[in-house]
Amino acid sequence: MIRLGAGDWRAVLAPALGGAVMALAWRDRPILRPTPPDADDPLQAACFPLVPYANRIDRGRFAFDGEAHDIGATPGFEPHALHGVGWRTAWNTAASDKTSARLTLDHPGSTAWPWGFHAEQAFNLSHEGLRIDLTMTNTAGRAAPAGLGLHPYLHRGPGDRLALAAPHAWAADATLIPSRLVPASAVYDWRAAPRLAQAPFVDNAYEGWDGSARLIGEDGVTALVAAPGVSRVHVYAPLDADFVCVEPVTHRPDALNAPAGEDAGLAVLRPGETLTLSMTLGVQMPGASGKLSDL
Repeated sequence: MIRLGAGDWRAVLAPALGGAVMALAWRDRPILRPTPPDADDPLQAACFPLVPYANRIDRGRFAFDGEAHDIGATPGFEPHALHGVGWRTAWNTAASDKTSARLTLDHPGSTAWPWGFHAEQAFNLSHEGLRIDLTMTNTAGRAAPAGLGLHPYLHRGPGDRLALAAPHAWAADATLIPSRLVPASAVYDWRAAPRLAQAPFVDNAYEGWDGSARLIGEDGVTALVAAPGVSRVHVYAPLDADFVCVEPVTHRPDALNAPAGEDAGLAVLRPGETLTLSMTLGVQMPGASGKLSDL
């Protein structure tokens, strides 16, 4: 475990558990859902990286550069592949001190993802909160598809409200594969900051996001999510849970199977090229502006 501290903030990282964040707290208040001490599954963690793709690939099958691929289903999420390989792999600690850490992952290519890549997570904790910079560099020696995301589980109370501005959402089929782009109101619109307790089950991707979200507590203390320049976000809001996930992502689910001509957000990296995504988690006190500056 790696423990970080800065001012009122504390964070715990677990390189061996998929490079996950185990805890993030401000003044002993959990900002991310605390992880059980005996957790052995990244799905129990507070946040984990999505690399080299985010969300689902329909039945784990797709074509790229004229070649058909079948990477198989992710156990527990059949029939689809989910969230890439990074969250199910131990990461290495390249550097760490009291307020920062850098984790790395080298994937050589496998049946679960044919292209080699080097990924890094840089964690920086300050008096403003936690910043995570996730990068992926193509080491395959040939062009490769690429996508990134971060999967924070924001700790929520029974009366908390979520505010998030995105005008469109992806309606999905029964197995959560996107079917069509619709107005956000056709899925669920978070722009008016509704109470999560009154929201339906949501597990959908949104488009046109402004890169920020607020989880507003009953006492007025607000958890902030900022991902500048990221226009896509996935919201996972299960019923009767103590968390809500606001996941900045570079592409929509099943982007590898998007129709020709659609801008689904998936990148194609030439050898040596790098894709980057950044997220900052912070806090706004009642009456404050609610704007996160760069850490």
